[in-house]
Amino acid sequence: MNYGKINKTDIANGEGVRVSLFVSGCRNHCKGCFNEDTWDFCYGEPFTKVEEDLIIEALKPNYINGLTILGGEPFEPENQEALVDFIKRVRKTYPHKTIWMYSGYTMDKDMLDNKGKVHTKFTLDILNQIDILVDGRFVLEKYNLALKFRGSENQRIILVQESLKNNEIVLSPLNEYKNFKPQE
Repeated sequence: MNYGKINKTDIANGEGVRVSLFVSGCRNHCKGCFNEDTWDFCYGEPFTKVEEDLIIEALKPNYINGLTILGGEPFEPENQEALVDFIKRVRKTYPHKTIWMYSGYTMDKDMLDNKGKVHTKFTLDILNQIDILVDGRFVLEKYNLALKFRGSENQRIILVQESLKNNEIVLSPLNEYKNFKPQE
């Protein structure tokens, strides 16, 4: 797996100050995507143990709330295989830090369903390690600047562990937003 970028301090992609990993490779090709370069699976550099160790170290300070993995598309089957052990390592090393992932695929239809587009033998292992999944394709026509941590109104911020436990999607309160009214 390749990656496009690692941000050691990110406040845009999840709650608090986070370390973010932008993986390469995405088949969704959403119109208006903010990170088109990462559609190419060969974009960037190989993600190796060196980068894993760098992220593990970057997560160490108390002011870092956790890790966010986005892309590209972390749930492309090739990326799942490359990420599963790393995500388990992060969870084991920092059990109290949160792990967020972003995906253009949906948890209930594309990931959990055995016939889902990106369901693999690694999918449930990954979902069992993460706290928040922001799912759904970016839809330019539903773009809304007032949304927290997502770009379009169809995207959902999911409490993953609660969803797995209840066998239904449980949305985070972060999904709520107030209509933004510019000053006149």
